[in-house]
Amino acid sequence: MSPDVSDGLPTPPSTPFEAVLFDCDGVLVDSEPITNEVLRVMLGDLGWHLEPEESMRRFIGVAVADQADLIEQHTGVRIDDAWIAEFRRRRSEQLAVRVQAVDGVAEVLAAVADAYGERIACASGADRPKVQLQLDTTGLARWFGDRLFSGLELPRTKPAPDVYLQAAQVLGVDPRRCAVVEDSPAGVRAGVAAGATVFGYCPGGPASSTPEALRALGASTTFSAMHELPALLGVARG
Repeated sequence: MSPDVSDGLPTPPSTPFEAVLFDCDGVLVDSEPITNEVLRVMLGDLGWHLEPEESMRRFIGVAVADQADLIEQHTGVRIDDAWIAEFRRRRSEQLAVRVQAVDGVAEVLAAVADAYGERIACASGADRPKVQLQLDTTGLARWFGDRLFSGLELPRTKPAPDVYLQAAQVLGVDPRRCAVVEDSPAGVRAGVAAGATVFGYCPGGPASSTPEALRALGASTTFSAMHELPALLGVARG
């Protein structure tokens, strides 16, 4: 289905999709180990001591607040708004001085933006202040402008499709004609549920899902190095 071009943003020529929607954590910025380290310390203070690999397996790609039942099961403590606020404060403090862009992603964004113009967006399951902080700190914000969407501002965040559906609607495109770039199981589920074509980023390491896991959840293609993405999206690198 072709989008309404009355918004002045016609479908880019010679591209297989109408828009490209990027997750943030783990796709644009290498933030997961930093955030997870803060979470492990705070869970340890509650009595739940996790190894880094298990903690990342349990919590990557999901909202901590949505895991309140799981945390209570292991600690006997029901986390509240004050606990979440303190977690976010400590997390943002660390991200502000430590977060870095994923290797090669700036060049990829330049190529994708050259092909798609303003039909690219960042659609994250995280809170907006975190996403904005990370994009500003790494210099990636310039590629997205105000096209930043947070699942925590919607009734449901990932793995529900809401944030991808909202991004497609605001961009004026059919979500079934969107490419979604994701790295987590929850994110892949969200993209697939939105009807998009999902590209799974699997760079390896303790924070990375396996290609087999993401394909099993519906990712159409997986890739291990960010420089591979433009060709997968049918655009030339700048």
